[in-house]
Amino acid sequence: MKEKESDIREFQALMSLLDEPDQAVFAEISKKINSLGPQIIPFLENEWENSYDIMIRERVRALIREIQFNTIYEDFKVWIEDGCNDLLSACMILSRYQNPELSEDKIHRDISRIRKDIWLEMNDQLTALEQINLFNHIFYEVHGFSGNSQQYHAPSNSFLSQVLDTRKGNPLSLGVLYMLIAQSLDMPIFGVNMPEHFILVYTDTRIDAEHEWGIQEGLFYINAFSKGTLYSKQEVVQFIQHLGYDPKPMYFKPCSNEDIVRRMLNNLIVAYSREGEDYRVHEVRTLQSLFSVSP
Repeated sequence: MKEKESDIREFQALMSLLDEPDQAVFAEISKKINSLGPQIIPFLENEWENSYDIMIRERVRALIREIQFNTIYEDFKVWIEDGCNDLLSACMILSRYQNPELSEDKIHRDISRIRKDIWLEMNDQLTALEQINLFNHIFYEVHGFSGNSQQYHAPSNSFLSQVLDTRKGNPLSLGVLYMLIAQSLDMPIFGVNMPEHFILVYTDTRIDAEHEWGIQEGLFYINAFSKGTLYSKQEVVQFIQHLGYDPKPMYFKPCSNEDIVRRMLNNLIVAYSREGEDYRVHEVRTLQSLFSVSP
């Protein structure tokens, strides 16, 4: 209790200095406030609500945003250090960049509801194609997911929470959601990091001794953006050649979670650049820099 009271007193003392005219001095004050972490945000919000000084309100708003961004940065850093194993966790972190008040429980409930509806219709007698047809019917027709063609480059397309709310997304976000649900149903579906487009591959697999996917050969490819349209490998080859690229082996193989998150961040950079939100471009590039130094 004494430590909490000490923190509050320190915070109150720092708040009394928010109108400091010297920018160098205020920078030090700001650094100290930031060091108190996200638990101080409710106090900052209260300060913002009760102040009529425009400069103080702007400074408080900037402090809140900086603390929230630092939290996202640190969470991504931990995710990378832990091996980039849980893709849904990374999607949650990124969604909190858009909405710091994000309810992760709601995301889990939304995904579980879709998964359950598919699981109830599944049985062991279905072929791979029959599984996909069933999955597609429930995912696209029953739950209403579709590609956001009208606002293809909107930043919201990159946030899984937004995709679950609006039922619209870009090839990457829809593909990731499709893949996460499919894998939770033991369907061997993985992301493929093609140039200019993200698709999925349904693989012929085995399970190794540690219960991890052992990928052998892609049976067919899935375009989550176009309601789960299926393609053969030769059709994918033709598509890649049509885009002007050589069909390299990497364009047909499952990619890593790190590759997917890198692409999400790159999509956001493009989206924010198109909207002229330079400060967001800078922030996302800062997040992206974490991956450039990862092992």
